[in-house]
Amino acid sequence: MPFLYSIALRFYALLLQLVAPFVPKAAQWVAGRQGLLPRIQAALQHETAPLVWFHCASLGEFEQGRPLMEAYAAHYPGHKIVLTFFSPSGYEVRKDWPGAAYVFYLPLDTAANAQAFLAAVRPRLAVFVKYEFWYHFLTELQRRQVPTICVSAIFRPEQVFFQPWGGFFRRILNRFTHIFTQNDSSVALLRQAGIAQASVAGDTRFDTVVRTAAAPPRLLPLVDAFTEDWVPVFIVGSSWPEDMPVLTPLLRQYAAQLRFIVAPHEISETNLRLVEEAMPGQVVRYSRAEAATVAEARVLLIDNVGLLSQLYRFGHFAYIGGAFGKGLHNTLEAAAFGLPLFFGPTYYKFQEAKDLVDIDCAFPVESAEELLAVFGRLFYQEEARLAVQDRSLDYVHDHSGATGRIMHWVASRVAE
Repeated sequence: MPFLYSIALRFYALLLQLVAPFVPKAAQWVAGRQGLLPRIQAALQHETAPLVWFHCASLGEFEQGRPLMEAYAAHYPGHKIVLTFFSPSGYEVRKDWPGAAYVFYLPLDTAANAQAFLAAVRPRLAVFVKYEFWYHFLTELQRRQVPTICVSAIFRPEQVFFQPWGGFFRRILNRFTHIFTQNDSSVALLRQAGIAQASVAGDTRFDTVVRTAAAPPRLLPLVDAFTEDWVPVFIVGSSWPEDMPVLTPLLRQYAAQLRFIVAPHEISETNLRLVEEAMPGQVVRYSRAEAATVAEARVLLIDNVGLLSQLYRFGHFAYIGGAFGKGLHNTLEAAAFGLPLFFGPTYYKFQEAKDLVDIDCAFPVESAEELLAVFGRLFYQEEARLAVQDRSLDYVHDHSGATGRIMHWVASRVAE
């Protein structure tokens, strides 16, 4: 099975090379790995500080692991963090993140690459965030007796690990020293599969959003000017083109009663124009807005990256995109401010989304008509909205603390 696994990975790499001239992300993936191991070896050859390796698949996993990285850096100020990404969407955004001393793409998971990478890094600890179960890296970490953990993991019965033919993949999970899961059901699945080194710590993202909500707000004079008339604000976070047919009737029907802040997931001219076409003459792009006139628009269209988590504090309601396509985006950032949430039907892989639906703080919809109906009930009943706010804030605060629980384990395994 390891042979077939390696063949499949090499085929995947070859496929990305073939499509790279036509797919920008594939081109970044390929370019980022050219000469990668020599660059890593050269960067680390004179490093004498103890190193810890954090690996994230992409940007979402980085945000999930960030509170743990920051807690580790605070607890071990003499250590340095080596951060790797599998995906360009993580690496390209966070390659200059100051919290890590070194940021690299992850080399392709082959036995030779794993040996060379770990010989260069010599980590005291390896941390994999949520997903990314790489056979050769985990095997070599175990051989070198490096404490290796997976954090904020979540498992479901339909995954390959729990199928009768999933023995090879279960062996991959057994390479971890410990797996910290988000929920009890994940631990139960692991133990039924013979993987005993697991416990519930929770989701580290709760710690991030609690801290963001409690921190002094970032100065955003344009947004202040847009919302200064105290009209209720509806935030649309990480929208995709598939979300717009559901959102457009709401934008048009409530144009006179709400202000809208819309932040597409991907900032492209096509996506920006979709929003502008939904509300002709009523949309102003953030990059073109002026504080003196921004309030003349009904929709503030965010055409840059990095603002969304700061925008929810201006909101009264939020729609989170992605759940009419590949999957729902981050709901916790909005929940930390107590906003009632709306999103599409593809949300079942996200524990926090399921929890928020169960406690009537989030409302999945399948059509524009359903969104209008559900939203209308909350918009015209202020007491109901405030009750959602209270439940949402309680939920987020009650589920924080995963970082501290994981760091307690780390401190018992890693020397100063």
